[in-house]
Amino acid sequence: MKKNKTMIVVFLTPAVLMFCVIFLYPIIRTILMSFFKIEGVTDAVSKWQFSGLANYIKLFNTELFRISMWNIFRIWLFGGVIVMGLALLFAAILTSGIRFKNVFRAIIYMPNVVSAVALATMWLQYVFSPKFGLFKTVGELLHWEWLAKFQWLDPAHLFTALLVAYCFGMVGYHMLIFASGIERIGTEYYEAATLDGASRIQQFRYITLPLLKGVTKTNITMWSISSAGFFLWSQLFSMVVSNTQTITPVVYMYQNIFGAGNSMTERNAGIGAAVGVLLSVCVVVIFIVCDKIFKDDDIEF
Repeated sequence: MKKNKTMIVVFLTPAVLMFCVIFLYPIIRTILMSFFKIEGVTDAVSKWQFSGLANYIKLFNTELFRISMWNIFRIWLFGGVIVMGLALLFAAILTSGIRFKNVFRAIIYMPNVVSAVALATMWLQYVFSPKFGLFKTVGELLHWEWLAKFQWLDPAHLFTALLVAYCFGMVGYHMLIFASGIERIGTEYYEAATLDGASRIQQFRYITLPLLKGVTKTNITMWSISSAGFFLWSQLFSMVVSNTQTITPVVYMYQNIFGAGNSMTERNAGIGAAVGVLLSVCVVVIFIVCDKIFKDDDIEF
């Protein structure tokens, strides 16, 4: 027994040390930094100036930060509804026994393989182009004047363009998660339901959806994490800091930590750390709510 304990300690020690150094220490340091005023993120602890809750109070009193939180909320809510709806629809279709499902699955997932920079460039310079863009061409062919003349890259419509492009790139990832969950459901359930006269829609509602509660919770959690870290797409769609249509909390955090040579935010790594803490709390709250809503203890495969 003593020998087994020794072996357990030997094998666990490297993993525990790596976890403490790579994960636990940065988390604790970030939380501590959020209570100090710090000019540079690499400044020694002796240069930190304690400010208590001043960083958090300042964040909630700053209009730019409130706008960034509103933007990320819209991305999470509206984008989540679009992505989850399309992902579930495609997953249900691809697992229904259609031919060439692997080909369609690869096509839908392909945007996740392409670099986000290349994908955003395609949308900005080709799809949304007001001169020769795909939407303009399709609108002219179908005689949809509203689509042909719609200025996607105008400041007033830039957030809509960003949301459409980002959702397009995220559907495939969440579709695979839904598809893996559907494929785990035994075929005997659907066979029994078919014998009882249940339609495809009824089977989907009363069999597929209830048995996908755990997968849905996972998808929502993963979507929340990716939304909280929304940065690259925001930067690609608007390099101008003063444009508040696409600013997100991570972009605001970046501006506070590194300054980026603008006067929109002050250089204070403590405020940046406070933004990170607030985003982490939001993700944890969403996970707790999902855990309460999507209870699957009484459902078995």
